[in-house]
Formats: sequence, structure tokens, C-alpha cells
Amino acid sequence: MAKEECKALLDALSRVTACYRHMVLSVGGTADSQNLREELKQTRQKAHDLAVANRNKLTAALKDKNVSKEDKAEFERLWVIFSTCLEILETDMKRALELGLEFPLNVPKKHLIQTGMSGGTAGVAARAMSVQNMKYEADRNIDEVDLKDLEQEIHKVGEMMYEMEMKVNVPQWTVEAKQDPGAELKSTTSAGASSGGFVSVEERKGFCDISKLLAAIVFSAVLIIAVILAVCVVKLS
Repeated sequence: MAKEECKALLDALSRVTACYRHMVLSVGGTADSQNLREELKQTRQKAHDLAVANRNKLTAALKDKNVSKEDKAEFERLWVIFSTCLEILETDMKRALELGLEFPLNVPKKHLIQTGMSGGTAGVAARAMSVQNMKYEADRNIDEVDLKDLEQEIHKVGEMMYEMEMKVNVPQWTVEAKQDPGAELKSTTSAGASSGGFVSVEERKGFCDISKLLAAIVFSAVLIIAVILAVCVVKLS
């Protein structure tokens, strides 16, 4: 039961972290706005809450001496994935801080990056956090206040990562992967092909064989006709 809860929390954290990275790329661009800054704030707060829940669950599971060897190996694998998610989240938060300082919303003379992207990001944030409609209650000075809060939250994430290393020591090189490298990409590609109605590799191969056969037949027929015409020309001359 604990293992399934940890997997569910980790899956939610992965989705929210990916959502946060997607939105950070819009900071300073043509899609930047107060709504985007508010979405970033809510998304990273959600990520922080999920990270705390993940840490508590996994720490308790790894410290439990009654856990079987197989379950412990699985919890260690989840711990490594969780640590990686936190590192990615911390990196993106630092990037958001740098871009926010470079492109403040309350300075109209500061030109934003012309990325060519436009439109809102509320749909992405809402899907990642399982919210129907995100509501914004952003103040006009959210830019300044949010950057200060972001600095504090970056510090909290760094402290969390340090405490995790002190409480539970799980070297990443000791954890064995359950799948071969790139297995997720292959499964995603095959799933997308089957769901989207794309032609499989075997079907494509069959189509290629039929095309080659037809091409060979046409070429042979043209060659035979050319030989017959050449013989006729020789006889008539």
C-alpha cells in the first residue's frame, strides 16, 4: 500500500515539475504576463507540497526495518527518481528567478524576448494540478513580492535535498534500473502509434515489399517492350 502511494505521489510530482518547466520557458517572452507569474507561483507551491509528502513517505519506508529486500530496492529506486525531480525543480526555479529579475513586468521600457509564442498557459497548469479552472488573484506588485518568495522557496528546496541526504543515504550508482535505457520512449512511441492509428513497422515493411514487387514487374514489362520494339526496328531496316 505504501509503495503504491509513493508511486502515485511521485507521478504527480513529475507531472507538476514538467508543467513548471514548460511555463518557465515563457517567462520574458511574448506570452509573459501577471497570470503566468501567478501560475508559476501556484505550480511551484503545489510541487513543494508534493515533494514534502514524497519525502515523508519515502523516508519512513526506507527507515522501516521490516520492509522486504525487494520492496526496499523499489523504494530506493523511487528515492533516486524523487531526488532527480527535486534537482530539476530547483534548477528551473533558479532559472525562473534569473528571468524574472531580467524581465520585470513593472518596467514597461524593458523589452521582452520575442520568442514567437503567444497565448495563455492556464490550461497546462490546470491539467498538471488537476484543477478545472485556475483563478488569479494577482496584485499589481506580484512581480516584486513573488521574486522574494521564490528566493526563499529555492533555499527551502536546497535544505530539503540536504536533509534527505543526511537522513537516508541512497547512492544513485547502487540502484538498478528496471528497464533498459530508452524503454519508456519506445513504449510511448508504440502506444502513440497504436492509439493514433499510425502504421506499425511490420505493416510499413509489408507495404514496402509490395511496392518493390510492383516496381520490378513494371520495369520488367518496360524492358520486354523495349526489346520487342528493337527487334522489330532491326527486321524492318
